[in-house]
This record gives sequence, structure tokens and C-alpha cells, in this order.
Amino acid sequence: MNAGLADRYAQVKAMLPPQVTLVAVSKTRTVEEIRALYDLGHRAFGENYPQELRAKQPLLPADIEWHFIGHLQRSNAKHVVHIAHLIHGVDGEKLAEEVEKRAAAAGRVCDILLQVHIAQEETKHGLTPEEVLQAVATWPWAAWPHVRCRGLMGMATNTADQALVKQEFTRLNALFVQIRDSAAFPTDQFNVLSMGMSGDLDLAVAAGSNLVRVGTALFGDRG
Repeated sequence: MNAGLADRYAQVKAMLPPQVTLVAVSKTRTVEEIRALYDLGHRAFGENYPQELRAKQPLLPADIEWHFIGHLQRSNAKHVVHIAHLIHGVDGEKLAEEVEKRAAAAGRVCDILLQVHIAQEETKHGLTPEEVLQAVATWPWAAWPHVRCRGLMGMATNTADQALVKQEFTRLNALFVQIRDSAAFPTDQFNVLSMGMSGDLDLAVAAGSNLVRVGTALFGDRG
């Protein structure tokens, strides 16, 4: 298994420019699988479920950079904020406010991404582009010293239509650039554009993504 993992890891890394951060999606993967990738030198892992993150984190090395990439409910923020290096899916003011409250209690600053709904599927979460611009302009960021908005995240439509996926990623990149260039946040703070997974990695990177979330292409199909 380790040989196959090493090969897949090398292949994925070879596809990515140096400025693109690779987050290994480790949801439902065992501690042993995560440790095997860690032993190859990888440090950034993404979990979708608060309970799973809480269970795995104490069993693995302390220098792992945990990303929370699932849909976060306000009631679960308390289980994630003290662990997560970056919360990818903030999609409402009340959730951001809860993250602030929990981060303050934990004595830390929590980095977040605003999740943008760019796909055609209604099942995907996120703010509309208009709501994102409104959030940037009107959410009480100055009153939230323990929350730091680092950028945007979005997931494209799950389709074989590459032209559609490219269009969605391009639009998200344009929104990211618009906000970055508006100086609403410090430039060295608002610098993360998270888009792209195993199936659309190349399109996302070509469209400007600098953080990708990859599971199956690294760990292989689930048994």
C-alpha cells in the first residue's frame, strides 16, 4: 500500500506548481493511512466531520495542519475551532460570529475562507457572489479580532462538461481578485483561493487556485 501511495503522492505533487498548497482529504481514512502519507512528508490534511477530526487529531503527530473542509454547523464550531488551521466553509454571518466566540475562548485567531456557491447543484452550500461582496463590506470584521478572513473557497458542478467547470472556476477567481484588489483585507491576509479536487484539479490550477483538496487521487478508491 505504501508503494502505491508514494507513487500517487508523487504524481499529484508533480501536477501542482510550487505555490499551490495540497490538502489531503482524509475523511473516512484510517489513522494508519494518514500516518503513511505523513511519513512521506505531507502535513496538510482535510476533514469533513467534526467528530472524526476530534477522534483522529490526538492520535496523530502534533505538527499536522488540519483543515476543516466540510459544512460546519454553528453547534459544532466549538469542536473544530481549537484544532483547525483553516476552516474552508464559512457561509453565514452567524457562523462567523460563532467562530469568533469560540476562538476567543480558545485564545487563538482562527483563519477562515468564505464559501461561494458557484455550482449548478442546489445541494452545495455557500454564499452567492453578491452575498460574498456584501459580507466583505458589511460583516463586523473589526469586532471579530479572533477571526481572520484568508480568502474564498468554491466547488464546481460535478459534471463531465469541462467548459462549464472552467467557467465556474474562472468566475470565482475573478471574484477573489476583485476582493483582494479592493483592499478590504490586508493583501498578505486575503491570499487563499481554494478550488479544485481530484476530478478537476488541472482546471482549478489553470484558473488560479492556490489550494486544492485531493482525496481519491492520493489514497486510492475506498475499499
